[in-house]
Amino acid sequence: MHIVLYAPEIPQNTGNIARTCAATGSVLHLIEPLGFELSDKYLKRAGLDYWHLMELHVHPNFDIMMREYPGAAYHFATTKAPRGYHEATYGPDDFLVFGCETKGLPESLLSRVYDRCIRIPMRQEARSLNLSNSVAIVLYEALRQQGFPGLCDHGSLTGRKDPASPWMDYV
Repeated sequence: MHIVLYAPEIPQNTGNIARTCAATGSVLHLIEPLGFELSDKYLKRAGLDYWHLMELHVHPNFDIMMREYPGAAYHFATTKAPRGYHEATYGPDDFLVFGCETKGLPESLLSRVYDRCIRIPMRQEARSLNLSNSVAIVLYEALRQQGFPGLCDHGSLTGRKDPASPWMDYV
């Protein structure tokens, strides 16, 4: 899967999304302008030590990125979408596109791709969800539809410091 952030503004969100991409094997694409430097300490801290596990591409604009991936399937996340994210069908090489935190995706883009727009259901009074939460929700639905390829679907207690701890009953 490919995650595209269109002009992201908040480094902590992008760092959290980078961590999600690392955990899922997804590729992260950032569309300029960015509201931060890639060396930003908040960006790096949010991604912790996962940066080496992910593939990152930075593109000067959205059209250039689309030309680099001709024929790719795109899904555009917006509160203005006609259908829910759970109604779309996702493939392993699809692109999930998310707008910047304060403005979302530009109307000029949405009007061209409206049939490929998806939304996360929420209360009408709520303006939107946090960007990193939105990415995780949609990405994991796409991965669920594909059977979570390449992901471990079970945990282990190996390495627990105190398996006799009474807290083990609550894990």
